[in-house]
Amino acid sequence: MSNTMIIGAAVLLVLGILLFFKSAKVREENGEWSGALQWGYLLILVGAFGLLSTQISFTAVLLLFVLFTGIAWFVHRRRQKKNPSQMDDNHFTDYMSGFFPIILLVFILRTFVAEPFQIPSSSMRPGLISGDFILVNKFVYGIRLPILNNVLIPVSKVERGDVMVFNYPEDTRINYIKRVIGLPGDVITYKDKTLTINGKVVNDIDEQKLYNYAEQVPNFGTMPIQAQQVTEQLDNKLVEVLKMPQQPSVILQGVRSFSNRELCTYYPDGSGFSCTVPAGKYFMMGDNRDNSEDSRYWGFVDDRLVVGKAFLIWLNMGDMKRIGTKIQ
Repeated sequence: MSNTMIIGAAVLLVLGILLFFKSAKVREENGEWSGALQWGYLLILVGAFGLLSTQISFTAVLLLFVLFTGIAWFVHRRRQKKNPSQMDDNHFTDYMSGFFPIILLVFILRTFVAEPFQIPSSSMRPGLISGDFILVNKFVYGIRLPILNNVLIPVSKVERGDVMVFNYPEDTRINYIKRVIGLPGDVITYKDKTLTINGKVVNDIDEQKLYNYAEQVPNFGTMPIQAQQVTEQLDNKLVEVLKMPQQPSVILQGVRSFSNRELCTYYPDGSGFSCTVPAGKYFMMGDNRDNSEDSRYWGFVDDRLVVGKAFLIWLNMGDMKRIGTKIQ
């Protein structure tokens, strides 16, 4: 979360607290609590949600709110059963219990069914572009325990070529999207712009064509980028990828020290690398091969970091024609 959003969440929290203390704590003639009190509670919830999201995962925050509002709902229901003819005279349990069904529904849908995600960069061009809003299937790889993210009920296995959303290994609060290139046990080699998996070259199946796009570069503004677009046969999937002959296959200065780093070999001239994928992990690469921050730089993705499989573009405010596009 950016500093602006953190400040905004803090401001909302403070405003909510001020409204809460200044508001009347008695019901109005229509039986409702005062508008100031209701706004106070709402701003406190939104502000607290925003600040907590900077410290723990969004799912963990949702779970905390489900438990918090669930307790208020339970107490509220007990009071209603004891005095069916009277309204709950406790503004806290009466108001907060109303959030419980909504937050619970959001938690269930987001944790077990589907999750929205926005493409933040050009690393998955040409298939996905910055500004695409996509949906991620959360149960395709199995029903997972919230927070721990271990598979509770298996559904299907991760396949080579899947477009996957996962928690970034260097900061698990951030979600990344890349394509699965290597499964556990695979030997992945990318040298001189050629991808090899387990000794088998992934061939281009059509002629190269030029692909131009604009890239937003911090401190430099918009820069025109030109790449070569080709189609690769990755197992049973046809994958559109971009390559830039002028760029090295790996920028050695960007390679970090990561877990199982000893399973990777990087060629000193920057012409490529070779990695053996350890058990329970995946090797991820962007389709924009030479303009992607991926596993070649920060390492393997553990299965417990998997969020789900991207399957649909549901919105792009800059190009409405992309709405409804299936992600290959």
